[in-house]
Amino acid sequence: MELALAGYPGFHVTAPPGDAAPYGVFEAALVEQKLVEHTAVLADGRRVAVAPAVSSAGDAPEDASARLAEPALPPPLPSGPLRRAPLGAVAGARSGDKGGSVNVGVWARGEDAWRWLVHTLTVEEFQRLLPETAALPVVRYQLPELRALNFVVDGLLGPGVAAQVRFDPQGKAVGEWLRSRLLDIPEVLL
Repeated sequence: MELALAGYPGFHVTAPPGDAAPYGVFEAALVEQKLVEHTAVLADGRRVAVAPAVSSAGDAPEDASARLAEPALPPPLPSGPLRRAPLGAVAGARSGDKGGSVNVGVWARGEDAWRWLVHTLTVEEFQRLLPETAALPVVRYQLPELRALNFVVDGLLGPGVAAQVRFDPQGKAVGEWLRSRLLDIPEVLL
């Protein structure tokens, strides 16, 4: 199962509903760094204790909503002819569950595609392309060195994968669903 879930573009099964069963609910929470043992495992098998970071955003409950400043955007592509096509023609994606939330990573295959993607795939456009996310909190993170965006959709999976509130309870198909959506893409990228 671990190998199937690690594969690209993810894995989910279609099976008839089973008998009712109890399930756990997972929630995100802050944990003090000093309560977690930090250990690096080296290639030769040695384990080395690593001291926790002195400070980081989110150390204290009042800092939990602190976010890093957004990176500067690259210049947009010059205007030109557009063609209606699926997002997947110019971008890859991978998605999966984090408790009741879904992470959707989207990356461009080249610099020009990144310049278009980062200006086009805003939270608003993401929610337009995936209407089931429109009423949910969505946060976008830019990863310019990877030419990628990461979207976190809180609550799409209800209380979490074990609750199985969706046909795709682990959110593995959300990235592919996004890639299938049509939008106007510069022909130079196609």
